[in-house]
Amino acid sequence: MKLLFPRKATQYLFFEMWPSLILGVLVFLSIMIMFQAIHYTEFVLIHDVSLFVVLQMMGYICISFLPALLPMALLFSVLMTYGRLSQDSEIVALKAAGYSMWWIISPAVVLGIIISLVSAQTSFFLAPWGNRQFEVLFSHLDQTKVGATIREGTFSEGFFDLVVYANEVDSKSGMLKKIFIYDERSGDLPLTIISRQGKLVQESNANGRSMFLRLLDGTIHRQGETHTKIKYNSFDVRLLDPTKEQLKEKSPASLTIEEVSEKLATNSLNKEDRKDLEVEFHKRWAVSIVCIVFAILGVALGTSANSRQQKNNGLILSLIVVVLYWAIYLTAEGTARSGQLAVSTALWIPNILFSLLSLWRLKKIWD
Repeated sequence: MKLLFPRKATQYLFFEMWPSLILGVLVFLSIMIMFQAIHYTEFVLIHDVSLFVVLQMMGYICISFLPALLPMALLFSVLMTYGRLSQDSEIVALKAAGYSMWWIISPAVVLGIIISLVSAQTSFFLAPWGNRQFEVLFSHLDQTKVGATIREGTFSEGFFDLVVYANEVDSKSGMLKKIFIYDERSGDLPLTIISRQGKLVQESNANGRSMFLRLLDGTIHRQGETHTKIKYNSFDVRLLDPTKEQLKEKSPASLTIEEVSEKLATNSLNKEDRKDLEVEFHKRWAVSIVCIVFAILGVALGTSANSRQQKNNGLILSLIVVVLYWAIYLTAEGTARSGQLAVSTALWIPNILFSLLSLWRLKKIWD
């Protein structure tokens, strides 16, 4: 005889998932912080950036990654909980007591809906705020600690509207060697500037702080109808003008869902900008909805007959599923950006595929 409303059993299953959900958030957040710490350690040790500023940057990045972190933690939680129940034969006991498979699955579905709503709020509002704060902070760092944003042997794009390359960078002395600069600020005829070495110089005046790069022993090239080459002993490239300093425009990732919708409603967008906004819009909805899909998939994988060791392998399996999901997502996004598929179709392919996988696995354990 099947029970109509097994409240105690569903409550037990529901609240059993919360500790592992919190643990999952902490585990994945720790992994994220660890990778960030490795990346930003040189900011403190080499570029003399304040530890407080680096911690702020790491915090804002963590906030911006919350929408992706929550589905991972949810999948980990469901896998751990239902894997333990399966290993301890509690699922079998519940079935023997008359509980239908629907009632066994429903607590995970309810938790998935709750986390989906939370993920949507973070994706729509909190994550864009965190990403914007990171952009503002990094822009300020861009202007005060130039050595921290120019990496040796790497082309740095978006740096004061320039592309800058330096073979050697000494952030403490401000010296750069073997410099290449591509400057599009002069209009239709961009400048290519090559220099043996240069030095970053900052000046303060009544208008504020200005910064320029003093280049020594180099050449300036301009390609128009004819090629112009100018050799110089000393040449100053202004990086920061206090009279023109302004905050950079928000990137698509820093826009709230309302701002994305408003921009999409305008007719003045070019094709690439519209596609970027469409990707951002559908991505946020898809990542939020995937929480429900992961909840069902977690039950299906956790209660599988061949998953007796699921309790111990929950973290590994959840990482495999997440990596597979994002690999499919990035492939789908690439097809959307290349125009092979509509954005509204391509970005939902991963959710559809994993939904079918979840239902297929559920059918196997249901039977």
